[in-house]
Amino acid sequence: MVTSAHEGMHRIFQERPEILTPVFRVLGIELPEKAAVYAVAADATEAKPMARHIDTVLRVGPSDGDDFLLAVEAQERRDRKKESSWPYYVAYLQAKYGLPVLLLVVCRDRATTKWAAGPFDCGARGWTAQRTYPLVVGPDNLPVIADERTAAEKPAMAAFSALAHANSPDVDGILDSLGRALAGMDPDAASYFYQFLDSALGASPAGDKWRNIVTFVNYFPGRGTLLEKTFLEGEARGEAKGILRVLEVRGLPISDVVRERITACTDLDRLNDWLDRAGTVAHAEDLFAAEPGHLQEPSP
Repeated sequence: MVTSAHEGMHRIFQERPEILTPVFRVLGIELPEKAAVYAVAADATEAKPMARHIDTVLRVGPSDGDDFLLAVEAQERRDRKKESSWPYYVAYLQAKYGLPVLLLVVCRDRATTKWAAGPFDCGARGWTAQRTYPLVVGPDNLPVIADERTAAEKPAMAAFSALAHANSPDVDGILDSLGRALAGMDPDAASYFYQFLDSALGASPAGDKWRNIVTFVNYFPGRGTLLEKTFLEGEARGEAKGILRVLEVRGLPISDVVRERITACTDLDRLNDWLDRAGTVAHAEDLFAAEPGHLQEPSP
C-alpha cells in the first residue's frame, strides 16, 4: 500500500530538486548546483498488461556534463520483488531514452538501507549477465539538520532530513529547528514545507509533533510571529466564509458594510460567536448586537 511517507520520500525530488546536489554529495558523487531538472513519465508498463510504475524519474542536465536520468524509489521495507524490478527500470529507461541511468533508493530504517544497497545480480551457471548497484540514502548517511541556521538556508534538505530520520530520536531536534526557521520565511514559501511534512509524516509521533509546532500550541503561543499571524489569518478567513454561508443559506440580505466587517475580523473568539448566532438572528446586522459600534437595523 502506498503511504503518505512513501509519496513524500520521492516526490520531494520532483518538487524541490535543489536537494539533489547535497544528497549526491552524501553519496560521494559530484553534481554542480546549476543543473536543469525536470520530471519524466514514470510509467514503465509495456504493451502486454504488466503494470510497472517507477516512483519518480528525473532528467538531470548538469552544467558540467551530459544529461542523465535519475530513477528515485522510496522503500520502507525489504521487498524481494524489487531485486528484479529495479534492474528492469534501469534497463527500460536506458533503452527508451538513450541516456545513462542512475537508481536512487530512499529508506527510513537501517535494515532496509543495508538490503537496498545490493548489488542485485542476474545470471546463471556462475556467469553474471547483469548487476545493479543502487545508490541508497537513509538514516545512516543523511545528515541530521538540527540547527536553525542550516534549516533556514536549506529548508528542502531539512525537510528531507526529517523524513529520513522520522523513526529516530533525532527527528525532534530536526522538526524544532525547521519550525523556527520557517517562522522567519516568506509565508508562501513556508507553506509548502508545513503542508508537505504534515502529509508525508502522517499519523506518526513525528507527524503529531510537527502539527503541534504548526498550530503553535507548544512552541509559538501568542508571540505574534509572522508564521503565527499567517496561520491565524487563514483560520479567520475560514470562519468568515462559514458565517457568510450560513446567512446566505438562510436567505438574509448581507450589506457591503456587514460583509466587510465579517471578512476584516481576525478575532477568532468573536468570529466563533458570530458563527453561533448566524443561525438564529433575524437580520445579518443583529450579529453585532451589544458590541460597540454595532449596526442598527434600518428604519422601516
